[in-house]
Amino acid sequence: MNFPENLKYTREHEWIRIEGSEAYVGVTDFAQSELGDIVYVEVESVGETLKKDDIFGTVEAVKTTSDLFMPVSGEVLEFNPELDESHGDNPSLINTDPYGSGWIIKVKLSDLSELEGLLSASDYQAMVG
Repeated sequence: MNFPENLKYTREHEWIRIEGSEAYVGVTDFAQSELGDIVYVEVESVGETLKKDDIFGTVEAVKTTSDLFMPVSGEVLEFNPELDESHGDNPSLINTDPYGSGWIIKVKLSDLSELEGLLSASDYQAMVG
């Protein structure tokens, strides 16, 4: 199982990679392994400003459908076009490369202080065992 040190994590199994005032968000390697084969990702919140813990989309796997939660407050700038059925339509990227090409959304951060409440890689690894 992979836990990159340069990311922050949530208890709901999302990760966030900060790049200045923007960030990329996806689901963790642990989450994708628990979900199984991901067949569809839906994000209808592009252009919306959401609060920390708001639902920004859903991910559908063979086994189940799961809500996706904002790790921090911010405006959803972009949905990864590779996951979108109108472009790349390759939701399995979340299974094969959850921390790279399998990112789900790009956000503009509203409150950088919220990052302090997220888990480090070692804290997240301890949580999931």
